Amino acid sequence: QVQLVESGGGLVQPGGSLRLSCVASGSIFSLNAMAWYRQAPGKQRELVAIIATGGSTHYADSVKGRFTISRDNAKNTVDLQMNSLKPEDTAVYYCNIDDGKGGIGVNYWGKGTLVTVSS
Repeated sequence: QVQLVESGGGLVQPGGSLRLSCVASGSIFSLNAMAWYRQAPGKQRELVAIIATGGSTHYADSVKGRFTISRDNAKNTVDLQMNSLKPEDTAVYYCNIDDGKGGIGVNYWGKGTLVTVSS
């Protein structure tokens, strides 16, 4: 019933760009603020960006000025445009609801999409 499908990851050089996309089930998308999370190798999952149902956004300090989150409420999609990528951005990226707890209260995760930033 709950579907979260991320795509768009890949291998890019530092300074490059990627656009990630997420398709969520309508029942989830229509009721919640959505977010992108990431989990780097050996680290805990962290919140990257949030977009409310009305479109307001919030970003982690580490990605401000470089990443842009957007949503299309009609298509149930959430995108993350990533520019000026750094090796530190290497992680598996996930979309999900924003639970207000950095994702701690979320018990279902999709497969995510791997972003590798390396030269």
